[in-house]
Amino acid sequence: MFFLITISGCRKNGNPKLSGTDTIDNRLYGMPYYAIGFSFPADKKISTLNHPHDVITINASASSDGNTIEKIYLDAQNFNNSFFRFGEYTGAAAAKQAFDNLTNIGNVEWKASGDSIKANQIWIFKTEALSFAKFRIISTVAEMRQNIPYAECTFEWVYQPDGSSTFPGK
Repeated sequence: MFFLITISGCRKNGNPKLSGTDTIDNRLYGMPYYAIGFSFPADKKISTLNHPHDVITINASASSDGNTIEKIYLDAQNFNNSFFRFGEYTGAAAAKQAFDNLTNIGNVEWKASGDSIKANQIWIFKTEALSFAKFRIISTVAEMRQNIPYAECTFEWVYQPDGSSTFPGK
């Protein structure tokens, strides 16, 4: 019995996953207000309450008349240019194939935010520790909800923790 409990208790090694699919939105919680973003290095959703670095959040900009969403964008409170749009594709199959085939980042021009995100885009994120994640935007929601801009993003991701700019191929 002890042997069975020991074996089943040792399956989880405590290391974060290096890939997955997640969804984040721009809902605010608590007082003071905070959002729930996503951390690739930690492989989980994290509160922005204590200003953690390398946590991606999503935001929405309303049009000047306040009736529609002008754009949605990604941000991180790491005070670095950390986003690069690798590509934009006409359909989910083309975006998935390009994502799976993306094995090397190369030389890129980093931006402070992931501007104007939408489905079938591939982005690269650079962490403060100079590790990288690639992620494919699967779907987005951008709408006014009770006169408040709402944004949501579902993405597939792969994290490269060793600092190299090379991802495993499929």
